[in-house]
Amino acid sequence: MLKPRLSLSFTRSYATRIAEKPPARFPDPLLNRSNAVVKTLKDENLTFIHRPPPTAPSPHSTTLAPASPLLKPPTPSNKHAPMPPLLRPSAYNATPSRMSDKDMEQLRKLRLSNPEKYSRTKLAKMFKCTPNFVTKVAALPRPQRKEFARKVEAEHESVREQWGEKKATFVAIKQKRREFW
Repeated sequence: MLKPRLSLSFTRSYATRIAEKPPARFPDPLLNRSNAVVKTLKDENLTFIHRPPPTAPSPHSTTLAPASPLLKPPTPSNKHAPMPPLLRPSAYNATPSRMSDKDMEQLRKLRLSNPEKYSRTKLAKMFKCTPNFVTKVAALPRPQRKEFARKVEAEHESVREQWGEKKATFVAIKQKRREFW
């Protein structure tokens, strides 16, 4: 037969506070060294702690002839040392020189006078700049841009008409797929 357990009402079965690790008490690295010399001045309330270096200085290393290359003065041969390679291939290209205001005005006049003859790429080659720069400096008015876009679309449509059924189907599937991205 089982004996009934006695339960004491004054005992507690839960923790009263969260267990914490006591704060670390690290020894003072200046004072707790066997070879540290501590000198205290009573008058000014100052304490000086001298610790000798962990290793003896090298007899070959002095301030006049340091052994460490970090302490040596730079030599002329180090100034012309080979540099590490550049990160991007575009960094090897020289930056284009700034275009004069006179050249920019001429670029705008040519672009507006005959956009078919003076295209962006043609003007970029003439003035030794990028086509993107030509677009920014000599932008066409909006009606001319729309007309150009219609011409380009008409050219593309004439090319699309020559496609076979298979290619047209694949392109249509690709466009449909892009709609759902």
